[in-house]
Amino acid sequence: MVRVTYKDVDGTESVVDAVEGVSVMETAVRNGVVAIEGECGGALACATCHVHIPDEWRAVTGEASDDEREMLEFGVEVDERSRLSCQIHVTAAMEGITILTPRSQR
Repeated sequence: MVRVTYKDVDGTESVVDAVEGVSVMETAVRNGVVAIEGECGGALACATCHVHIPDEWRAVTGEASDDEREMLEFGVEVDERSRLSCQIHVTAAMEGITILTPRSQR
């Protein structure tokens, strides 16, 4: 298990144990993190699982693909840290990561 923290804009944190190989979005949904909706179930067909990755973790999570960047155009508060959490799969290297959730997914 890999410890992942989801932090909302108010500073509230949800710390969960994630299974390696499962997406950051699926991990959030399974653990009741309400800031991540994941309406398309991880099919890269919406932007309701948009998150911000802190600079110190971006090398670990990687950069967004071209398809992901196109979908992020529909997100709220998108910036250089933005990723779709359905496209990030948990690895052991993510132990202790903090994922920042935007104020809204819409």
